[in-house]
Amino acid sequence: MVKRIWLLVGLLAAMAPAFGADLKIGYVNAARLLEESPQANEVSKKLKEEFSVKEAELQSGQKKLKQLEDQLARDGAVMSESERRRVERDVDVLKRDLRRAAGEFREDLNLRRNEEIGKLLEFVQQAIENIGKEQNYDLIVYEGIAYASATIDLTEKVLEKLRTSAGGAAVKNK
Repeated sequence: MVKRIWLLVGLLAAMAPAFGADLKIGYVNAARLLEESPQANEVSKKLKEEFSVKEAELQSGQKKLKQLEDQLARDGAVMSESERRRVERDVDVLKRDLRRAAGEFREDLNLRRNEEIGKLLEFVQQAIENIGKEQNYDLIVYEGIAYASATIDLTEKVLEKLRTSAGGAAVKNK
């Protein structure tokens, strides 16, 4: 993919003199946009709020497990056989439940994060396209960059557009 992009850039650069026009090329640092844009920060906050209750439940379960394990280690020798077995069973059941709940939590969080990042990337794509049209760029690349000069870096312009858009319609829910 990266080779194709650079091949396209090379071909366009080679063909520019034939058309009698200068080729205007820019690039955008996608990683920086996903770290610094207000929309990305809003996505992070949204996910943190959405999953904070579930995370607190998992932490509470882990504390309860630690208490049971501590009780078993501390009092196991003086407990009756049936009481010790019951506590061991409770520990095993709680461990299994916590592993399952943690797996479901990670899966749900990853699905939601991917949904929100997909929306954000669509928004970023639109901002890049708008800058390209407004400022008459022939080519803007923003993924798979091996090297780009700072003179063609449009990341700050895209961030500024995203910042001005953040007050209005951020990443819209679809």
